[in-house]
Amino acid sequence: MSEGAPAAAGRSPTLKERWQRLRQGQENPAGHKNMLLLIQLRWLAVLGQISTIAFVVLVLDIHLPMPHMLEVLSCLIAFNIASHLRWHERRLVTNAELFLALMVDVGVLTLQLYLSGGITNPFAFLYLMQIILGAVLLKPWSSWAIVAITMACLASLALFSEPLALPPDHRNGLFSLYVEGTLICFLLNAGLMVFFITRINSNLRAGDAMLADLRQRAAEEDHIVRMGLLASGAAHELGTPLATVSVILGDWRRMPEISQRAELLDDISEMEAQLQRCKAIVSGVLLSAGEARGEFSVKTTLNTFLDTVADDWRRSRPVVRFDYLNQIEQDLPVAFDSAIKQMLGNVLDNAFEVSPQWLALDVRCEGDLLVMEVSDRGPGFPEWMLNQIGKPYQSTKGKPGRGLGLFFVVNVARKLGGSIRARNLAEGGAAVHLSLPLSAISLAPPSGPGAPSVNSSAPA
Repeated sequence: MSEGAPAAAGRSPTLKERWQRLRQGQENPAGHKNMLLLIQLRWLAVLGQISTIAFVVLVLDIHLPMPHMLEVLSCLIAFNIASHLRWHERRLVTNAELFLALMVDVGVLTLQLYLSGGITNPFAFLYLMQIILGAVLLKPWSSWAIVAITMACLASLALFSEPLALPPDHRNGLFSLYVEGTLICFLLNAGLMVFFITRINSNLRAGDAMLADLRQRAAEEDHIVRMGLLASGAAHELGTPLATVSVILGDWRRMPEISQRAELLDDISEMEAQLQRCKAIVSGVLLSAGEARGEFSVKTTLNTFLDTVADDWRRSRPVVRFDYLNQIEQDLPVAFDSAIKQMLGNVLDNAFEVSPQWLALDVRCEGDLLVMEVSDRGPGFPEWMLNQIGKPYQSTKGKPGRGLGLFFVVNVARKLGGSIRARNLAEGGAAVHLSLPLSAISLAPPSGPGAPSVNSSAPA
């Protein structure tokens, strides 16, 4: 797939694809929210026009072409209903669509002013609201287009509209109808602009924050891919010397000088055991890269996988006490790959380094989530690190290259739609809380008689 191409059908877009779409304007969450704000503002305009027309006609007894003004108002209501139906379902809003929406508002305002006094109507200053909204919402060329169009509308109203039949009461100050209308228009402009532009700016800041977050997470995914390629290459290179060492150890075991000395045979057995562990680690790296087998995941059951991971980890680490609590009552078929096993193993290893005497693993289901919590009795996390969980090279161990374990954990959890959070315990120590949606790992249960059962063998 080329960069920036849409995601394939039936697949959710990756973080990098979403970031590129936001950069190119193909996705704009802030634009959708701002369009909804314009719809709300239009409903307020409908209510304001109805109340103003009713007040002017019934209270001030000023003649207005009611049928024509109500026709314009009906068109505005119909347009707003159509806009609501369209943008309730569709979430992609372009600059051209926002520009068109503002043009409709300018057109309706122009028609209503033409029917009610033109430029002599104090509510002509409402054009300023359209200009300011355009400056905030639109690209520069569109904003200047709004300015030019509103100026043309004002000039046309000055040339072609009939002035309102208002009494010449400008000397009455605040008691002048024109002055009162101007003050009301100013109040509407100021209040609505402060309220809506504050919300629009909030939407724009949220959109910028989302773009920055997606850019950061896409860079982290690329970092993980590069690390995987590096680890895969190193695993390939290690294969040959490990095989050579295995052959040499086999030859030594058969040598008379060694085969007759029990202590040397014990040493060779220990070396062979550690060599097998190195081979298993290399195989795991290759499996994570998709090179060892034709499948990325292994079919098993939830309890079988978790019990096997906990048992394997306990047997391969010299932990004094390891409390494993499985609270999952209803087992279900799942598909796990080695990345999830490594993710949980990394968290356990981090806890073991700071708390070799005791640590605990508690697994349970909470609604539609699989929750795995690792607790230790170490010194806990520094406050600065609690806000940096998952950032590469953020570690308290003070050694180069540290901090990649939790970075790997966070990225695996994110790709599966899960999350990770850490906290310090009141009684001392720390806890790392991992949650994964069951939908990301569960398999559809077999239906019908004679359906094959799930292979519950432990993952390699």
